[in-house]
Amino acid sequence: MTLEDLARLRRARDQVDRDYAEPLDVPALARTALMSPGHFSRSFRAAFGETPYSYLMTRRIERAKALLRRGDLSVTEVCFEVGCTSLGSFSSRFTELVGESPSTYRARSHDEGAAVPACVAKIHTRPVRNGEAKPTARP
Repeated sequence: MTLEDLARLRRARDQVDRDYAEPLDVPALARTALMSPGHFSRSFRAAFGETPYSYLMTRRIERAKALLRRGDLSVTEVCFEVGCTSLGSFSSRFTELVGESPSTYRARSHDEGAAVPACVAKIHTRPVRNGEAKPTARP
């Protein structure tokens, strides 16, 4: 992979970071990177360790967690606010990445992190993608 390819992939990743709530798909992101959809998907995974869709959903769930912690929006409103179109798919993916349902996450207290700066909280509350969960220690 060339430095030029990496720069194009970063532009597409930056688009996901910026426009996560917009309807984004692989062909549109591939156009940003000036690549075919298949080549883009393979290259994105090789460069960033996950598929473009997985990266997009991680960004959306990350933002959803922040909105749910605020507590002024319903789970359905949060789902649509972050760009998801299916409440069922949103709830399933949220539960998969966070380990609890959006409703449970919203309902519990988040006071312990209230004094932590948002930039630090973002790092520590980032959703865990498939395969990133820390293995449990064996006796």
